[in-house]
Amino acid sequence: MTIQRFETGPRMSQMVIHNETIYLAGQVGDPTGDITEQTRTMLAKVDHLLAEAGSDKTKILQATIWVADMADFATMNAVWDSWVPQGHTPGRACGEAKLATPDYKVEVIIIAAK
Repeated sequence: MTIQRFETGPRMSQMVIHNETIYLAGQVGDPTGDITEQTRTMLAKVDHLLAEAGSDKTKILQATIWVADMADFATMNAVWDSWVPQGHTPGRACGEAKLATPDYKVEVIIIAAK
């Protein structure tokens, strides 16, 4: 059994690969931006990590999205909908939660195939 860890720190790794499955830690965007900018920069981080693993967003199996305020749900979805490849949409859940700091408006957790 092979487990690879990427960008590993004392608390967590940004990405873990086990067999042909990729697990991303919660990804957040630039905390200085609004919900649109935070969602865009968050998804750019997802793209970067998946590329590093030899995968891409067409291979996302599941996404769990947390928004700090459900009032931002439609705006976040507008960015998500333009990013996610139609015909390759993953299983997804979205809920409201307090995030690590009040500056963060959105966070995503991704599981993908290699």
